[in-house]
Formats: sequence, structure tokens, C-alpha cells
Amino acid sequence: MRVLALRGAHVIGTARTEEKAKQACASVTGRATGLACELADPASVRACVASVKKLGVRLDALICNAGIMALPKLEKAFGYELQFFTNHIGHFILVTGLLDTLKDDGRVVMLSSAAHTMAPKGGIQFDNLQGEKGYSKWAAYGQSKMANLVFAKELARRFAGTKRTANAVHPGVIVTNLGRSMASFEQIGLAIAGPLALKSVGEGAATETYVAVHPDAAKISGAYWADCNIAKSRGDAEDPALGKKLWAESERIVASLP
Repeated sequence: MRVLALRGAHVIGTARTEEKAKQACASVTGRATGLACELADPASVRACVASVKKLGVRLDALICNAGIMALPKLEKAFGYELQFFTNHIGHFILVTGLLDTLKDDGRVVMLSSAAHTMAPKGGIQFDNLQGEKGYSKWAAYGQSKMANLVFAKELARRFAGTKRTANAVHPGVIVTNLGRSMASFEQIGLAIAGPLALKSVGEGAATETYVAVHPDAAKISGAYWADCNIAKSRGDAEDPALGKKLWAESERIVASLP
């Protein structure tokens, strides 16, 4: 947000509350509008979509980079495992709700992760989206990131024949509060490794910013990126059948929500 606003973009920044969103937007130089978008609350996401449409703007890019990680025990939203619901379903509602505001050459950037390789066999356990048949915090997180990746690739297929693009990115392991749910020994390990191995927030934001606005990325769609270059994802993420099934299941879940 800081870099885009500094270079003249009107950035619509979201956070879990309007107060946090406006606080973040006030910290940048340039034009930024803060809106609430709690991804685990469909009503909040729909309200955000409605607020964006009221602004009357056409979007150059949608950068979907929020999420939660490694919840120590099974938590749910509307009957579904919370990481999957927040990281994927929340973004699914947001993106599909805003597609008619996306410019003809607009871009969608989904924040996936190298952690998508930790997803269960088959990529997504459609028979265990509630988490009742077994819960592992890292497998569940990996599944949610796999869903982000598969969603981006399926959206890219649906954009075929247009100038619109959809891509997924791995930002790297970054020093943020994303790991606040991790065990204390895991957090200590990150703190020790931080100065040597982890990326700063700016370094972590570089790839998604590059994919969202750089001219060289304008004609690339359906790719998985890391360090501002196309990277190799898990093989089953490329399966069109998996993408179609995830899309259909996501639509079914969204239709069932209040």
C-alpha cells in the first residue's frame, strides 16, 4: 500500500475493522481509503464489496493478501474449519463480488504460500472441510494456501481470451504477526532466525506488488510466483478438475451462508 500510494495509485486498504483500516491508510503518503473486511464474516465481506462499488471506481488490481495461520486447535466459522473459511472462502466472496468492477485488463493476485505443499494428499479434502475427521494446524493451513493457489489458476482459466490475469504468489517467510497463533517455541525460533533468514515486510510485499502492477507481468496468467519470478508449484495444483471442483464447492458453501 505504501509503495503504490506513493506512486499515485488510489489504494483501497482493508482490515478486520474500519478503525484499523483507516489507521493503516493514514500512515501512507498518497490517496488511500480504509474499509472493513473481516474475511471470516461473510456479511462484512459483502459490505466491503458494496462499499467499493459505491466509490464508483474501476479496479486495476485486486491484491488478496490477508489470512490466519497455524491455529493450535480446531476452530470453525459457519461450520467450516476457520483457516480454510477465512483464507479461501472469504477471499472467494470478495473477488467474485468485485469482478464486475475489475478493468478489462485488471489483475487478481492471490497470496498463496510455499506452505501449499503441506496440504493433504489430493490438495483439498472436500470430505473434511469441517475438520472433524482430523485436524492438523499445518495441514489445514497448507490446504487453505493450496485453495488460494487453485482458485487463482481456475480464475485464470475463466479469464482466458481476455486481457485480465490471475496469479498466485509466495511472499516468503516474513516478520509479521501472522505467526501469533504459533507455539511459543516456534515463535522463539522465528525470532532467532529473523535477522538472518526472514524477509522484511517490504521484501515480502515485493512479489505481489510486482505481479499486480509491473508491465512485464501483464500477459502472464495462471502462474505461481516467488521472488518476483515464476516458480514451480505442487503438481496437482495444475489439475483443471480440482479447480472446477473447488469453484463449485465454494459457490455451494457461499450460497448456504446467511
